[in-house]
Amino acid sequence: MEQLKVTGGILCVGGSPRAGGNSDILIRHFLKGAREVNITAEEVQIRDYQFQTCTACERCRKDKSCTGLLDDMQFIYPKFSGAQGLILVSPVYNYNITALMKSFIDRLYCYYNFDDERPGKWSSQLQNQGRKAVIAAVAEQISSEDSGIELALKAMRLPLEALGYEIIAELPVSGVFQKGRILKYPEVLSSAESLGKQLGNSLKNLK
Repeated sequence: MEQLKVTGGILCVGGSPRAGGNSDILIRHFLKGAREVNITAEEVQIRDYQFQTCTACERCRKDKSCTGLLDDMQFIYPKFSGAQGLILVSPVYNYNITALMKSFIDRLYCYYNFDDERPGKWSSQLQNQGRKAVIAAVAEQISSEDSGIELALKAMRLPLEALGYEIIAELPVSGVFQKGRILKYPEVLSSAESLGKQLGNSLKNLK
């Protein structure tokens, strides 16, 4: 089965359609923490890219890459493949991750290897490479039951684990909605920086 090589560093993917909002601020602090331990960290805001959601054309089963949709995901794939660490950040929309984040995750389907039989055995091109991830969700409601934050985190966790990532930490942020409101919670921003450092240090230990 085919595997893709990693080159190191961290890719932080933002799934918010709103520029400059709480998710973006959180990302800055994740990146700050990672860079403080001398790890290369890059930000990708998927709202800045034009791409379709997966159409289940299944061409990737044969080609081992997404060849059915030649859009802006082709610019993101090399960054994603090459990063040893990954951070996903999504606000909670309607009890789940945003449509942008869901479409991004669905387009990672091309990293799976499948047997010809359906349903059958499968594996990931990214497995057994020491890939690690942190996921974060930002919700308006305080109650986890009302906010959907647990479902949003699960919607990021399960696909990443299937792809071969070890989720080393999750950061749920509740009770935040107004743009920039998260700046009123320095303890949350400090947690993001700490997790950025933790992820960075865990990657350094792999070398």
